[in-house]
Amino acid sequence: MKPRHRRLVMVAGGVVAVAAIAALVLNAFQSNLVFFYSPSQVANHEAPEGRTFRIGGMVEVGSVQRDGTQIRFVVTDTAKTLPVRFEGILPDLFKEGKGVVAQGQLKDGIFVAREVLAKHDENYMPPEAAEALKQAQAGDEKLGKTVQGAKP
Repeated sequence: MKPRHRRLVMVAGGVVAVAAIAALVLNAFQSNLVFFYSPSQVANHEAPEGRTFRIGGMVEVGSVQRDGTQIRFVVTDTAKTLPVRFEGILPDLFKEGKGVVAQGQLKDGIFVAREVLAKHDENYMPPEAAEALKQAQAGDEKLGKTVQGAKP
């Protein structure tokens, strides 16, 4: 084999190796990517069924039910609600009427959480949850104006 052909084979092999490594890295990144959705987005079927994602909003007052280590509660963004089931120990800051982010999967209309995170102080809310609440409230205000302005 001529030196020119040998160099060409080496370069081609290097390009193939770099492409394979890039494909493996992108595949690993895609499989570990976790998206955030609000209860309204889940109700509109924007969230993936059977795939891990995060849900965020406020814990609805009076919705927390405990049975040993299994906890059921409802997350709301003031427009829609979503029932959540979690088995384990909740964070100390988890309370009704406060912000929460849960990670898990949607199964048969119930969000099965593997991890529940509560906000860390009185003023903090994850940016995604704050934006989702703001959008839901804006939707409620538009709906309220439409209904109030309607003629009988």
